[in-house]
Amino acid sequence: MTSSATTARKGTSAKAAMTEGQPAIPLRYGDDPYVWACWLYYEEGMTQGEIADAMGISRATVNSYLAEARERGIVNISLEPARLASITVAQELKQHFGLDDCLIVPSEEANLSLIDRLGLAGGQALARIMKSGDTLAVVWGRTVLSVAEQMPVLPLQDVTVVQATGGTTAGFAYTPELCAAAMARALSARSVGISAPAIVGTSETRDLFMQERLIAEQFTMLDKANRALFGISSMRPNSTIHTSGFFETVSLQHYLAKGAVGVVAGRFIDEGGRAVSGPLEDRLIGISLDALSRIGTRIAVAGGFDKVPALLAALRGGYVSVLITDAATGAGILRADGRPMPDLRGLQKQRAAAAPSFSRTYVKKFLNNPDRVVEEMLEGATKAHARFIKPIGASTRAFVALDGPRQGKVGLVIGGGSGHEPCFLGYVGKGLADAVAVGNVFSSPPPDPIVDCALAASGGEGVLFVYGNYAGDVMNFEMAAEMAAEQGVAVRTVLTTDDIASSPIEDRHGRRGVAGNVLTFKIAGAACDLGMNLDACEAVTRRANERTYTVGVALEACSMPQTRRPNFDIGPNDMEVGMGIHGEPGVRRDSLRSADEIVDAIMDKIFAEMKAERGDRVAVLVNSFGATPMMELYILYRRVEQRLTAKGIEIEMNWVGPYCTSMDMVGASISVLHLDKELTELLRHPCETAALHV
Repeated sequence: MTSSATTARKGTSAKAAMTEGQPAIPLRYGDDPYVWACWLYYEEGMTQGEIADAMGISRATVNSYLAEARERGIVNISLEPARLASITVAQELKQHFGLDDCLIVPSEEANLSLIDRLGLAGGQALARIMKSGDTLAVVWGRTVLSVAEQMPVLPLQDVTVVQATGGTTAGFAYTPELCAAAMARALSARSVGISAPAIVGTSETRDLFMQERLIAEQFTMLDKANRALFGISSMRPNSTIHTSGFFETVSLQHYLAKGAVGVVAGRFIDEGGRAVSGPLEDRLIGISLDALSRIGTRIAVAGGFDKVPALLAALRGGYVSVLITDAATGAGILRADGRPMPDLRGLQKQRAAAAPSFSRTYVKKFLNNPDRVVEEMLEGATKAHARFIKPIGASTRAFVALDGPRQGKVGLVIGGGSGHEPCFLGYVGKGLADAVAVGNVFSSPPPDPIVDCALAASGGEGVLFVYGNYAGDVMNFEMAAEMAAEQGVAVRTVLTTDDIASSPIEDRHGRRGVAGNVLTFKIAGAACDLGMNLDACEAVTRRANERTYTVGVALEACSMPQTRRPNFDIGPNDMEVGMGIHGEPGVRRDSLRSADEIVDAIMDKIFAEMKAERGDRVAVLVNSFGATPMMELYILYRRVEQRLTAKGIEIEMNWVGPYCTSMDMVGASISVLHLDKELTELLRHPCETAALHV
């Protein structure tokens, strides 16, 4: 290639090269054979030999054209930004946590699910790491099984795969036995199982099992492992520990209450990576955290933004030496640990050159005592909306609708933290929620006011809880449901999970509930008001949630009343994509774009999941995070309407404004509810609350 390029530079002109008897240049390429050759190579995917035949020139000349085209700037080859970001995230994680290696997969990929991409990357990493004679300890999990299924064939000898925990009779496809067996097949390795259940009834039973000669020999093999492969589970309600049935005999509320944020090899850890004590430790038959830490190469494969706290805890605890995750999760880990991501677009230089600094250091607020902000807010809201709500008894955090609960009707209870106003307080009233429990800023309400709400909303037909999918809310509302049941109130629960940016589609039930929960509240309230029974109310609410899709974007961080400072730093040309509603950064940072470009990116993601057809109907909510004015929201809605109309999708109803905020954050979210006949009727059912009137 070098000699051909040199020849071209020395004077082998294009026209001279074209005297080799080739056909005339097609008109669409003008008088430029370089463009012709580059088009055939880069756009049509032809080989250099095929191009030589098509152009009637030699392969050497084709090679020369392609090389000189790059020198002249006719063709610019660049890495896709997502790939470049992935490399940068990997380097930062490796350096920050002292990892032996880190492999990052891009967060966006149309063809493969996140688990498949992680499995493919894990297989590649394991192929590079494994050597003949190695002993690999395998911990069960969905991603671990994906690694085994996508392992390349390796010419290794004398490899042993050891099951790292006891077995289970649960029906899921990624049991400890299946994961170890699949990995052994992939590596053509000897497989050593653990001939005991993973969890036994008592610590005495565990001790008896461990004294058995066969099991002792199996644990001796486990102690010899020099490699370990494991996933990391979050404490989210959809996570492996909740859905697998593996821990079904144990209440996980104990671990949540003691600060557990994740699970490694069946062991619960807190945010610092420390073991969380509980009812399982003496009953679990499997590798200990200390034993895992002693293994030389410890490969963790896990991804999804909801796993950031669990992954960070595992890294802090030193359980990981090789990390395989996705770019958004990796960036989230770094931000959560106070490590700023480098600016790939040179924005740091712009910041250094800017004078004065763009960043605010103090945010002005109308406050008295920051420590009493929630109490004073609720006092004012109660007075402002006295025709809709009133406190329940002496409670200052539980409110009931004046015109809502009635005998023979299913009660609807919603709730969450403060800072989202008018959510959740503003959706209590006739035809919508019957009661609401309110927590501190961005914090779940405690169980007691939730129970007060359940009792106040009960009309003898049961109560439906609808709230966002957050660990604190799940823990407290589940405790309240148990307490209400003890007092004779049947409770059903629907978690809102409309934030499609927070987890991949295969992890749909692990997503956060954000602004789209307002639409789900509306459907639930109508179903209850129309006298549907508890089963029907739960079913239609669940369907509404599953057909609601939200993506948020923020331009500036919000500020807490106590600090009055932005929650995170963001550059003048940056935006956060995939925002939640708790003041945290998004799932990724991107360069600031025009309003139409932002909407197009959001709608493309929604369309990819919604699968709507021409003639379908939707409801649209364009929501302000608190500081974005109506002017800009209308600009966003304009483009949303254009995109839906272009697909022949009709907007049945729409709402534009601050419906579910994040304090004073500058940003907006777009929610789309894919309607059917029943959902349309329920959406149009009358309601009268402080924040929503139909």
